[in-house]
Amino acid sequence: MTTSHSPVDWIRHTDLATLDPALLTQAKRCLLDLVGVAAGATQTELADIARRFVTTQHGGDRPLLFAAGRSSPTGVALHGAWLIDALDAHDGQVLAKGHAGVALMPGLVALPEARHLSGRDFLGLLILGYEVATRAGIALHATSPDYHTSGAWNALGVAAVAARLLGLDDERLHHALGIAEFYGPRSQMMRCIDHPTMLKDGSGWGAMTGISAALLAQAGFSGAPALTMTSPEVGGVWADLGQRWYLHEQYFKAYPVCRWAQPAVEAILNLRETIDDPKNVSRIEIITFHEARRLHVVHPSSTEEAQYSLPWSVACALGRGTLDAQAITDLAAPELRALASRVRIQERVAFNACFPAERWAAARLHLSDGRIVESAPCEARGNPHNPLSDEELAAKYHALADPLLGEQTATLYDIIMTLEERPASDLLAQLGAP
Repeated sequence: MTTSHSPVDWIRHTDLATLDPALLTQAKRCLLDLVGVAAGATQTELADIARRFVTTQHGGDRPLLFAAGRSSPTGVALHGAWLIDALDAHDGQVLAKGHAGVALMPGLVALPEARHLSGRDFLGLLILGYEVATRAGIALHATSPDYHTSGAWNALGVAAVAARLLGLDDERLHHALGIAEFYGPRSQMMRCIDHPTMLKDGSGWGAMTGISAALLAQAGFSGAPALTMTSPEVGGVWADLGQRWYLHEQYFKAYPVCRWAQPAVEAILNLRETIDDPKNVSRIEIITFHEARRLHVVHPSSTEEAQYSLPWSVACALGRGTLDAQAITDLAAPELRALASRVRIQERVAFNACFPAERWAAARLHLSDGRIVESAPCEARGNPHNPLSDEELAAKYHALADPLLGEQTATLYDIIMTLEERPASDLLAQLGAP
C-alpha cells in the first residue's frame, strides 16, 4: 500500500479490506488489552463518578462500557476513556509519550453507526485511529514547548475514526480534525505527575472532543486547519502514512502503573531473589531518568497517587514480588509503607538522554548486614523488542476481567480473537453492563 501526502485523503480513502493480516492481529491484541483494563477499572472510585456524571449530564440512549445506564455518544466516549484511564495498565507509544487506544476504542463504540460495521472494518478503523493519533502526538511534541497530556492528540485520532464512520467528505473531515485539535485538552502532563488526581492523562476529554468534533463538522461547524497535520514542519511525521505502521510500535504494560516507573520495577524484581527477606533492606536506591524521578509520592492515599508513585511501585515489587491491581488499591499495608519510605531516587545523565525513545532504570539495595546488591540497567517489558507474549496478554486480560465478567470473560475473548470473521455487533453486545 502506498501513501498519499494528504492525511485527509489517506483517512478517507484507505481501503480497510486490504490491510495486512498482521495489522489485524495486532489490533486484536490492543483491543483485548483495552477491554481487560476497562473491566478491571470498574471498581475504582473514578468509574462510579464517571458513570453518574455522563448519565445525568450527557443524556442519550447509547449503552455505557461495562456500566449501567445510557448516555449520548459524547458521554459514552467520555465515560469509556475515563474508565480505561482509571487503571494505568493500557497500551502506549514511546515517541508520542502517551496513549492512543484509551480514547480510540471508546470513541469507536460510542456512535450508533458502529453496530453496522463488520468486525474486520471495526478493526480497520481502530488501526486507522492508532496511525493518526500516534502521529498527532509525535507532531505535537515536536512543535510545542510544553508536555501535553494524551487527550491533546488522541482527540484527532477519535475525530478521524468518527468522521470516517459518519461518511464525512474531505472538507468536513478536515474541519473535524481542526476542531479536535483546537478543542482538545492541552493540559499539563507534568502537573498531574507532580500532583496526581483523577484528571489522569486527559483522555476522557480527548475522546469526548473527538466525537464532538466529528458531529460538529457533520453539522457544518468549521474548524480547519489542523496544524499538527498540515504545517510544513511536521510534514515528515505524516509522509509515511500507509508505509510505517505505528500500531506495531505500541507497548503493552505488565503492571497497572505509569510506564516511567516500570523499568525500576523490573530492576527490583531482578534483585529480589538475591535477598532473604525484604525487611533486611535498609535503603533502596533507584537510578533512572528525570521524568521517572518526578513520580515522587511515597505514601499514596488514592489509587491515582499509587499509579503515579515510583516508591510505592518499587515497594510492592520488592515486598510482594509482583505489582497487580490490588497493589494500587490496598494502600495501608504497613510493610509496604515502610519499604516505600526507604526509596531514594537519583537521575542518570545517560538515562535522561535516552528518553523518550527509551526508558531505563537500575536499582541498588543496601542490606542490613552491610552488603549492597545492584542490578543491571533495565527497561520495562512489553516494548516491540521485548514484547509480552500472547499468553501473557491473555493472562493479564483474564486477571483484570474475570472478577467483573466471570464466564463472560472467555466468550468475549473468543469474540475479540475472531472479530475479523464476525459482525462488530457481536463485540458490542458484550461491552454493556455485565
